[in-house]
Amino acid sequence: MAAQPNGTADAPIEVSSIPTVVGINFGNSYASIAVLAKEGSADCIANEDGERQIACAVAFLGEEVYIGNQAKPQLVKNSHNTIMGFRNLLGKKFSEIPQDKPITSAPVIQHPEQPDVPAYKVQVLQAAPSPLPKSTTTTPAASNTATPRSEPVPAERILTVLEVTTLFLKSLVQSAEDFLGRKVQGAVISVPTWFDSIQRNALQKAAEDAGIRVLQLLEVAGAAALITTTGLTPKELSHDRTQLVVDLGASSLELSLLSIREGIAFSLATLSDPTVSGNAIDDKLIKFFAKEFTKKTKTPLTVAPATESQDKRAEAKLRLAVEHTKRTLSASPGAATCSVESLKDGLDFTGTITRLRFDMEVRSVYDQVYTRVKELVEKAGLDLYDVDEIVYVGGSTSLPGLDETLAQGFPESIVTPFTAGTVIGGGVGDPTTIISRGCALQAKLVVVLPDDTDDEREILASFTDGHNWTQTATSKTIGMLFPEENAEGPLGGQWIPAVLRDTVVPARRLYRLDVDLGEGEGEKKVGFEVWEAKEGVKIDRVKPPKLDDEEDAPADDEEEEEEDIEVKEKTVEKETLLTALSFAAKEARQVEGRWTTTVEAQFLVDRTGGLEISAWELGPSGKGEKTVVIVPSA
Repeated sequence: MAAQPNGTADAPIEVSSIPTVVGINFGNSYASIAVLAKEGSADCIANEDGERQIACAVAFLGEEVYIGNQAKPQLVKNSHNTIMGFRNLLGKKFSEIPQDKPITSAPVIQHPEQPDVPAYKVQVLQAAPSPLPKSTTTTPAASNTATPRSEPVPAERILTVLEVTTLFLKSLVQSAEDFLGRKVQGAVISVPTWFDSIQRNALQKAAEDAGIRVLQLLEVAGAAALITTTGLTPKELSHDRTQLVVDLGASSLELSLLSIREGIAFSLATLSDPTVSGNAIDDKLIKFFAKEFTKKTKTPLTVAPATESQDKRAEAKLRLAVEHTKRTLSASPGAATCSVESLKDGLDFTGTITRLRFDMEVRSVYDQVYTRVKELVEKAGLDLYDVDEIVYVGGSTSLPGLDETLAQGFPESIVTPFTAGTVIGGGVGDPTTIISRGCALQAKLVVVLPDDTDDEREILASFTDGHNWTQTATSKTIGMLFPEENAEGPLGGQWIPAVLRDTVVPARRLYRLDVDLGEGEGEKKVGFEVWEAKEGVKIDRVKPPKLDDEEDAPADDEEEEEEDIEVKEKTVEKETLLTALSFAAKEARQVEGRWTTTVEAQFLVDRTGGLEISAWELGPSGKGEKTVVIVPSA
């Protein structure tokens, strides 16, 4: 007996038939932007400097304004005029921002004219006011004489967090418009799970002030689920699976556990921890190289945090340099270098670290991530053995050591970007581009025009509040049980799950089955029970197998016994009988002495949990009479 989901592939959508939309991954440290390719896929594009990962940084130097990766080097000599980390402050009051954390960029101040509003004060050069009054008439002599340009004068500029965000987003979208050669008509922007409604509204306002029509604010986990369920599914994975999204950003760890059912994602649990971050990895790497610098040069260097002005400048240089070091360690199993000119007191520094040594230095961060993952899965009432796939988000998750640490608690069949070979190079699982590409695909979905309209403006406007959607899902797995005499196991027959737990409703599932009707003559009937089932994980402790050399070795009474190892197995138990369904088999056929027939069974679950089961026979004459049973919601 076999069950096969009945579904058809979605028809491809021509990119030229939809408005010009983009996906924006707006992180606290880095951002990226993706556009739709001609074949309908989403590609992360490079800005005018050739960078796909654009630093969320804005710096002011004299009359110049630097945005993105050009602004980060200003942290070394111009840190008080360099603004970073502003995304997490969106929608917050000044009184809500902790003031005791070390800051390596421009400090946050209270706006002098707007109460309890966070802002930044930077020093700029601006044009001096003209000493001459404006004239309403122009003489011929004056029109032929060039007006000398007045020298710019120093001035203070106050920028709110909202204004800085607007400035940055405007530059980001300008890069996309330069790449596409046309104006962007809408964008889906990523948002962390922990952003509340005030912060989301602030992000939307900043984007709109930048001239961006916000189609939807999409949570990071949703974007990751979309990109990993679009296109071909790896053969190791089912369409119905449990997915763990690990977002190790520069400022915090965000975890999401999702159930994926026929391409639709449902959030089972989320967890956020600001004490675990990519910055913590950078800090440990910076301290390692600072210690090596002191050992080589006998020059003291205290970093992470630094207090002396020279040490602060040295830390800023190291922080920029270790980004290249981490990328090398992610891509190569060998050693990586860190080189800085004039690190301190005019002394140059070049240090080397192997991946093994690096993993030892940052092991505590990896272990913290693993601990939080276990907490998340337990919070959802599941076991690590229930997780089928891990999706990584952010550059820090490209480190193989993190994947190796997490793998110790999951089944060997777990699929990650490392096991699938898509962790780098723009593949489906590339952690550095996955969110922007997911947002771009979502933008395509929300602006596809119905057949009966071509009003792009109406469609674009209708999804402004798309991030307010809510979902409900089933709490138990519903399945078909075909009773069998002398059947082994607790179920007493063959069990076919029909609607898995955590399936978003309303839902429809259709299965085609070859049913064994037994031997002998007389009327044949098809019958099955419909149950709610309880799923779990059975854990047994067994002795580890002995190796050949251990069996030949003499016994040692003083040798400590090895600890038992855990062996896990998924279990299914009947819990609640919902109904039973039966009908006469009129199209039965005999194969090798046994009677069989082909049946289709359909399960419809409405938003309230009501269930309708219908089944019919398939034969040479077509579909047989439909038998329907309705189970009202509890």
